[in-house]
Amino acid sequence: MFKIHLKDKVLDFNSPIVMGILNATPDSFFKGSRMELIDQGVQKALEMANEGASILDIGGQSTRPGAAIITAQIEIERVVPLIEAIHSVLPHLPLSIDTYHASVAKAALEAGASIVNDISCGNFDHKMIDMVVAKQAGYIGMQQTGGPETMHEIASRLDLMQDLVDYFDVKKKQFAASGLTEWIIDPGFGFSKSTAENFKMVKSLSQLKMIGLPILLGVSRKSSIYKTLGVDVDAALNGTTVLNTVGLLGGADILRVHDVMEAKEAILLLNQMNA
Repeated sequence: MFKIHLKDKVLDFNSPIVMGILNATPDSFFKGSRMELIDQGVQKALEMANEGASILDIGGQSTRPGAAIITAQIEIERVVPLIEAIHSVLPHLPLSIDTYHASVAKAALEAGASIVNDISCGNFDHKMIDMVVAKQAGYIGMQQTGGPETMHEIASRLDLMQDLVDYFDVKKKQFAASGLTEWIIDPGFGFSKSTAENFKMVKSLSQLKMIGLPILLGVSRKSSIYKTLGVDVDAALNGTTVLNTVGLLGGADILRVHDVMEAKEAILLLNQMNA
């Protein structure tokens, strides 16, 4: 089983775990994740912790298609007060900062976060990996193509799963050369991929186990789900649970979700089936 060291803590993957999403943004695609008021964010954090979240992921830059790109300073102003407030009431719960800016990640880590969730896998800010190593933080690297404004453009490829394996094999070598050997991969559901590729990725997730790193799956309420079902984002919870379950069967170690209780229940039921 995998273990990831986070500053003075150890994240143990004896069983899959849940990461709850909190967004300090006014424009994230799911209204239920937006925490523009500190008290509101703290209350939601406590609720998610009580429902079984092992990590809370806090972001200040929406990465939905068409979202406005903000400065690193605005991100810091949005996330740092929320991280400080949540860390003060849940000091033992690992907090993750969802950013691709090294400066934002550094400020968040100093405010109480212990994990960096970087959708660019170090591609957008080349200072990121050295900073993560220096701070002894956990790290999540996601696969996508393009830059901040083009990461939702669908890439041309012959074999998605082989591309993912090749991508993370290269990153694994690059990061090891910088001193980062323990980290988490995110295959990037909804980023640079067609709907068909998103579903293939979930169905074939077990192929990524050969990389030898923990796998995060982030499908929660995304458009491939609700557009396929002909509903809106508010009605996408059941579809999310279905894909999370398929992902767990394929070896997902972390479910990144807006709805912690339902994801935790899926894990508990599958654990009971496998007991």
